Amino acid sequence: MNPTRIIIDTDPGVDDALTFLLALASPEIQLEALTTVQGNVTVEKATRNALSVLELAHASHIPVVRGTSHPLVKSPHASGEEVHGASGIGKSNLPEPKSKPLPQHAVDYLIERVLAEPNALSIFPIGPLTNIALAIRKEPNFAKAVRELVIMGGAIRSGGNITPLAEFNIHEDPHAAHIVFHSGIPITLIPLDATYKCLLTSDDIERLNKINSPIARFVRDATATYMDFYKKYEGFNGCAMHDPLTLAAVFAPELFTFENLYVDVDISGGISTGKTFADFMKVLKKPANIKVALDVRGRDFVEMFIERMEALSALSGVPAAEDGG
Repeated sequence: MNPTRIIIDTDPGVDDALTFLLALASPEIQLEALTTVQGNVTVEKATRNALSVLELAHASHIPVVRGTSHPLVKSPHASGEEVHGASGIGKSNLPEPKSKPLPQHAVDYLIERVLAEPNALSIFPIGPLTNIALAIRKEPNFAKAVRELVIMGGAIRSGGNITPLAEFNIHEDPHAAHIVFHSGIPITLIPLDATYKCLLTSDDIERLNKINSPIARFVRDATATYMDFYKKYEGFNGCAMHDPLTLAAVFAPELFTFENLYVDVDISGGISTGKTFADFMKVLKKPANIKVALDVRGRDFVEMFIERMEALSALSGVPAAEDGG
């Protein structure tokens, strides 16, 4: 069976970086490009981090394309440094990338790639949806030519993680999300309802680092600040695997409980701005527009993630017991 060809639209971000590594470790997926957007960090930092993580994984042949630096309407969030560290990728200290982003703007790149091969490419937006919304607005044929969107974002029955009601990616550009949700593109949404059930623990990190590898060390160092944040505010010793879980929609869909629902986002400007809501009772009489992951076998996913990271790490390291250091 041919692998699913994907472009990840991203604001790396710790869990974004882990998503790139998981894509590279998954034979079911062919990662074709990374397009960057402001979100967890500035678009400049996001682009640098995307290039650096691909270099770490010996995947610099995959193009990185810089995208939008601000949401469509609202002001950007002040900073994600408390969660993701000053660099955006925790306590990892990756060298300055040797590779450069493509000179094109990410919106133009997405339009060009999608229109060149209609219904061949899936896009996985794991940051704010600004680039995707602009592509929809700029090119009328874009929405018809995208195979699907698998979006990390939203909180349906769950509370929010940036306001009591809203999830970060959607809240960061709710107007973009509104455009995307109503675009007619087939959408799978992976909200906090599912992602908070996928907790990577310090024991998992320790297990992975039995392999002496730059990849294993990166996962440990990148998640350190993230885990500190979760311990301080959420009270558990680990971190949620928000973005990597999107990829399981390709290689382990059986882990999810999906429901087809009519989903919208509040752009009214009040306390609930950015809140994603689903019409469970069909009171709006509107057809379903999104396939929503309302539940997931979270520990099974984390186990798959660790196994794939162990395999990727083993390619670039030796077991710690044999290291002699």
